[in-house]
Amino acid sequence: MTAPLTPPHRPSPHDSHGSHGSSDSHGSHGSHETGWPPPYPTAPKGADDAPDVATEVRQGAVVLLGVTLAGIALGLLWLWLAPRIPLVSDGKAVFLKDTEGEGAVGADGTFALLALGLGALSAAVVFWFHRHGGIAIVVGLALGGLLASLLGWGVGTLLGPAHDVAEHARAVGAGVTFDAPLKLQAHGAVLAWPVASMLVHLALTALFGPRDPEPDWDAPA
Repeated sequence: MTAPLTPPHRPSPHDSHGSHGSSDSHGSHGSHETGWPPPYPTAPKGADDAPDVATEVRQGAVVLLGVTLAGIALGLLWLWLAPRIPLVSDGKAVFLKDTEGEGAVGADGTFALLALGLGALSAAVVFWFHRHGGIAIVVGLALGGLLASLLGWGVGTLLGPAHDVAEHARAVGAGVTFDAPLKLQAHGAVLAWPVASMLVHLALTALFGPRDPEPDWDAPA
């Protein structure tokens, strides 16, 4: 009698599972060791929150127009708060009634202080509505402050006392006191508004402006 044929060895399911498991484990372990695939930073959160260029330009134009129109308030406040320079005529010439007065210096100082205050206020308002900032916003704020100072200067002098002093003296008569025209002798005061607005806006942006988020790195296990 011949011995029964021995069936060929068949790998058991446990062996197959074990081999695959070890292969997977080895492959996974090898990928972690080699660092492949390399980690890539994910897109920063909130990157799409900033407006596009066209929107930013429109916002800058609105800021420019709004700040410039605020110069009317500067002119009216300057006309109301600036000290007056009294003049008097004797029928032949016009003289300062108070030779020791410092009305001209007071008018320049009043204009500068008002421009500083309104510049800081305009910067705070612009930052409140446009916290993201942007080149167009900053340019609109600075240029608008300069135009607002010029507009306030013009409004104050236009609505103030008459500029023709001789005609005014003849109109009121001899010995009658009248006010001299409102003038801004320190022309550098027109820079007070834009300088104040830039400094305040920079400070607010540094303290309360949005921060750039840190990129998320997928660190290897």
